Amino acid sequence: MIKTSLTLIFSLLLLGNFNAQELYAPKSNIYKKDYIDFNKNGKKDIFEDTTQDIEKRVDDLLSQMNINEKTNQMVTLYGYQRVLKDALPTEDWKTQIWKDGMGSIDEHLNGFRGWGRAPQDNENVWPASKHAWALNEVQRWFIEETRMGIPVDFTNEGIRGVEAFKATNFPTQLGIGHTWNKNLVREIGNITGKEARILGYTNVYAPILDVGRDQRWGRYEEIYGESPFLVAELGIEMCKGLQTDMQVAATGKHFAAYSNNKGAREGFSRTDPQMSPREVERIHIYPWKRVIKEANLMGIMSSYNDYDGVPIQGSKYWLTDKLRGELGFKGYIVSDSDAVIYMYNKHKTAKTYKDAIKMAVNAGLNMRCTFRSPDSFVLPLRELISEGEVTIETINKLVKDILRVKFLTGLFDAPYVKDMKKADELVYSKEHRKIALQASRESIVLLKNENNLLPLKKGSIKKIAVSGPNANDASYALTHYGPVAVDVTTVLQGIKNKVGSEAEVLYTKGCDIIDKNWPESEIIDFDLTKQEQEEINKAVEQAKQADIAVVVVGGNGKTCGENKSRTSLNLPGHQLKLIKAVYATGTPTVIVQISGRPLSINWTNKNVPAILAAWYPGSEGGTAVADVLFGDYNPGGKLTVTVPKTVGQIPMNFPYKPASQIPAGSAGVNNPLYSFGYGLSYTTFKYSGLKIFPLVQKPGENITVSFNVTNTGKVAGDEVVQLYTQDKVSSVTTYVQNLRGFDRVHLKPGETKNVSYTIKPEDLEFLDAKMKWVVEPGEFKIEIGSSSEDIRLTGTFAIADKGNFDEVRKKLKSENRLENYVHTSSSRDNIKNLFDNNTNTYWSTDKKSPSIDIELEDNSSPQEIEIAFYKGDERKYKFEVQLSCGGGQFITAFKGESSGKTKKLEAFKLKQCTSSDIRIIFSGNTANEWSAVTELRVKEMKK
Repeated sequence: MIKTSLTLIFSLLLLGNFNAQELYAPKSNIYKKDYIDFNKNGKKDIFEDTTQDIEKRVDDLLSQMNINEKTNQMVTLYGYQRVLKDALPTEDWKTQIWKDGMGSIDEHLNGFRGWGRAPQDNENVWPASKHAWALNEVQRWFIEETRMGIPVDFTNEGIRGVEAFKATNFPTQLGIGHTWNKNLVREIGNITGKEARILGYTNVYAPILDVGRDQRWGRYEEIYGESPFLVAELGIEMCKGLQTDMQVAATGKHFAAYSNNKGAREGFSRTDPQMSPREVERIHIYPWKRVIKEANLMGIMSSYNDYDGVPIQGSKYWLTDKLRGELGFKGYIVSDSDAVIYMYNKHKTAKTYKDAIKMAVNAGLNMRCTFRSPDSFVLPLRELISEGEVTIETINKLVKDILRVKFLTGLFDAPYVKDMKKADELVYSKEHRKIALQASRESIVLLKNENNLLPLKKGSIKKIAVSGPNANDASYALTHYGPVAVDVTTVLQGIKNKVGSEAEVLYTKGCDIIDKNWPESEIIDFDLTKQEQEEINKAVEQAKQADIAVVVVGGNGKTCGENKSRTSLNLPGHQLKLIKAVYATGTPTVIVQISGRPLSINWTNKNVPAILAAWYPGSEGGTAVADVLFGDYNPGGKLTVTVPKTVGQIPMNFPYKPASQIPAGSAGVNNPLYSFGYGLSYTTFKYSGLKIFPLVQKPGENITVSFNVTNTGKVAGDEVVQLYTQDKVSSVTTYVQNLRGFDRVHLKPGETKNVSYTIKPEDLEFLDAKMKWVVEPGEFKIEIGSSSEDIRLTGTFAIADKGNFDEVRKKLKSENRLENYVHTSSSRDNIKNLFDNNTNTYWSTDKKSPSIDIELEDNSSPQEIEIAFYKGDERKYKFEVQLSCGGGQFITAFKGESSGKTKKLEAFKLKQCTSSDIRIIFSGNTANEWSAVTELRVKEMKK
C-alpha cells in the first residue's frame, strides 16, 4: 500500500498547477508523516494506522461514527449535471446532506450528461491532469470538511473503457466476448482500471456478468455471450485486470437472473424472467459464483427484476443468503438505478417508497445508487431506524461492507491522485490504443467468404464503392458506459487510409439505419420514398463503376441499447433493399455488419459472397475492419451467440437441452443461421492427437485432456479451440454440450501447438432431482472443435468406483481409438460397427461421395486394405482408396469395386508409399447410391 507523505499532500494543496483560485484553505495539519488524521483528533487512531489489520480498522472507524454518518455511507450522490450541480466544492456543500460524508459519488465529471446529449463542456473534464485535480479537490473536501473525513468512493462506468471525456475506447462487451481471448480481456481490465484510478475514480461498474438468452434484448450489446462458462472465464479476467494491485474495485452487474427477459416487451422494471430454478442456477448464477470465488469481486449491482414474483432488490434470499452465505461475497451491493423505488411504483410489492427502502435494506442492500437526491433515501432510512423497522445492527453490518472496500482500495492510505501530470501521459495513450486496436481486430468474425473473395488485393483493385448507414458513422463507439468524446476511425476512413492513392474510394450513404416510419416499419414493409430511392440509386451507380462494393450496415443507438429491445432481428429500415440493389449490379459485394446484437441476415447469407460481423468495434474499429478486408489481419473471432433465422425461433441459444434445438447442419429452416462458436479464417486448421488421462477416474479427481492444433494453410492465423463435455446418462436432463475450455491460439503456417485442459469435478456437476450439486458416476463425452457444430476430435472418459476401473477402461480404450483416429465426412453414427468383428452390423450413408479417413502409425506403408460390404454377395460397391504421401496431398492407391460375391472381408492391394492417413471414398453400389460397410481392417491404424 502506498503511504501518504507531507510532500505529496502539500503538492496537492498548492493548486498552482492550473492557476486556479484556492477554493478553501487546505488543512495541512491533518497530514502527518505516516498517517492522515481523518477525524482530526490529533492522534493516530487504529483506522488511520496503515499497519493495522483491515477488519480492526473497519471496526474502529465504525465505532466512532454517528447514525448520520453511517446512513450517508449507504447512498450515492450522482455527479456533475446529473444530480450534483457543482463540478467543485462550494460553501453550499456545508448545508447539504453530504456534510456528514457520502458513500460514493457516481460519474462525476465523466463527460456524460444523458442519453442523446452532447458531452459535458466543463473545463474540468479534460485534460486528464485537470480531471484528476478536480476529483482530488472534491475528495479533499470530504476528508477535510467532514467530521470523520471518510473518503468517498468515486464510482464510474467502464464496460468498454472507463467512461470519461477521453479514455482508451474498446469494443462493447459483446465485441470483446467475440475475441475469446482471456489474456486480452485481462489487459483491457487492467488498462480500464489504471486509467480510472489516475483520473480519480476508485470503483468501476464492470464486468457485466449477464448471460445472453434473447437476441431481441436491447442490452445484448453489453453481454460477453450465451455460454455461462465463457461469461465466467472472461468475467474473471476482467475483474482481475480491473483490480490489479487493488487499483480500483470492480463492481459486476446485474445480479440476478436479469438477462432472461421477455424480449421486446419489457417495461421499466426491464425484465420479466421466466425460467426454472435449475436454469437460474446453471446459466445465470454460475458466472457470479466463479467470479466471486476466483477473482474476489468487490462490488455487485443488484438488478431491477423480480424472480418468481419476488423483486431481487427486496429479497433477503438473493442479497444475503445466496450472495453472501452461499457464494461468499465480501464486498458491497449497490442498487441499479431505481431498483429500490420500483418495488413501490413498478412491482407493487411495497405500499410506500419508505416501505421499499425498508425491504431493500433488510434484504441486504448496502448502497442505493440512482439519479435522485441522497436525501430521498437517507432521510426515510433514518426514520425507519428510529421507528425500529431497521435495526442498528443491520446498519452496522451493511456499512462495514462499504468501509471494507474503501480500505482495500487504499482510500484511507492514498486518497488522492499522486502524479496528476502522469495522467496526461497514461490516459488514452498510444500504447493503450494499440491494445484497443488489437481488441477491435480480434472481435471481428468472418461469417462467409465464398470463393475466397476476401482478403481484397490492393494492387488489383482500382475503385471501391463504399455505402451503407454505418460506413461513415462513429456513434456506435461513443455511447454510454465508456469514453464519450474520443476520435473515431470509421470504416470509410479506415478503407481510405488503407488504400491511399492506390485506389479511388467512392462513397454515398445509401440509406439511414432506420426509415421515417420506424418503429412501425419493424412490422410493416413500407415503400421507399423518392428521396430514399434516389440515395440507393447513387449507391448502385457507384457500385457499377467499382471493382468491389463494401456495404456497411447494422444498427446503432437508435436500435440497440438500454430500453431498446426489438420485435424483429432483420436489418432495420431499408438496409436490405440497399444490399439487394448493390448486389444486383454484379459487382462483387462485401457486407460489413456493425451491430449490438445478432441479426437474421438470411437473404444476405444466401446471396452475398462475403460477410464480416464487427459488432460495435470501438474507436479503432474502422482501422480494424480495413485490416481484415485487405488481409493485413486474418480474422479469428468466433460467435459467442447463436444467430436465429427469425424471431419465431426464440428462445434459441447455447447451451440447450437434448432434442430441443435443431443443429445448424440440418435440413429445413428451423435450424440456426449461425451456431455458437462459429467463425471462418483465411487459413485452415487441423486437430489431432487427442489424449485423455486417465480414461477412468474416481470421484473428486481431475481429468487431463490434450490435443494438437496445426495451421495447415499459407498464412498465419488465430484458431479459437473449444472443448465441450456431455454427460452421457444423468438422472435429470443436462445440456447437449457444456463449454468447459477455450483458447485463442496463434499459429504460423505449418506450426503445431499442443493445447491442454484440466477437467475438474465442478466442471461435471449438475443439480439433481433434489437440487443438490452432484457428479454422478458414468461416462462423459469430450468434444474438441472449431465451433459447437464443427467438432474435430471426440473421446470418452468415465467417473467410476474402483471396482469397475479395469472393465470400464478396456471399453473406453477401444471406443476412444475409433473416436481419435477414424474420421468421416458424414455421419459418425455406428462407426464402431466397422470394427466389431460382426458382419451383421454396419455403417451406412446416402450422402454423395462419403469418405472415411483413418490415421496411421508413424512411417507406415500400407500394402492392402480389407473391407466387407453389406449384402456384398448381391451387390458391387464402387470405391477409391487414397494415401497421404507427403505435402498434405492424397494420392490414389486403389480405384475399383468389390466382387459382389461375398459378405466377408475382401483384400485390396494398394500402391505403396509412406503415409500418415488412408482415405476411402465410396460411390454407392449397383442397386443405388447407398454406401454400407460391415467391417474395415487397416493393420497400420494407430493404436
